[in-house]
This record gives sequence, structure tokens and C-alpha cells, in this order.
Amino acid sequence: MTTTMRKKPKNFYGSVVSNKMTKTVIVAVTRQVAHPLYGKRIRRITKFKAHDEGNACQIGDRVRLTPSRPLSKDKHWRVAEIIKKDVSL
Repeated sequence: MTTTMRKKPKNFYGSVVSNKMTKTVIVAVTRQVAHPLYGKRIRRITKFKAHDEGNACQIGDRVRLTPSRPLSKDKHWRVAEIIKKDVSL
């Protein structure tokens, strides 16, 4: 008998940069990579559209994203939790 191990879903952590759409937020995920020639660490930013069912996210919030089935043409993530609310006004 062979047992197959199920992969753990990849979670991303980022900050909300836009919440102008209904039930959708845009989350910027920042990562550091090494420059291919010089080796210096450089910052790369990727923006994901994520599903926010209750419209709870505000701009500046830190959130955790988990993958989901395709919800629209380019929305394949959902907000799993709000880690830190932005308190600036």
C-alpha cells in the first residue's frame, strides 16, 4: 500500500493596497531575491487579487492569503485572516 502525501497549501503574507472592488482586495506581497549577477538582495513586489467575503479589509492591513479555486479571470486567492489592522487615519 502506498500512501500519498498531500502538499500543504502555500500561504502568502502581504498588505492591502486597494479595496475599491466589491468582495475583492489587491494585496502586495514583498519578497527578497538575490540579484543573478551581483548577489545583492533586491526587493520584488507581486500584487494578487484576493477574495474578501465580508469586505473587512482596509488599505494598510496585513493579511494572510491562501489559494482557492478560480473565482474569476485573475482572482485565485482568498483572505484567510487579517493579521494586523491598520490604525492610521
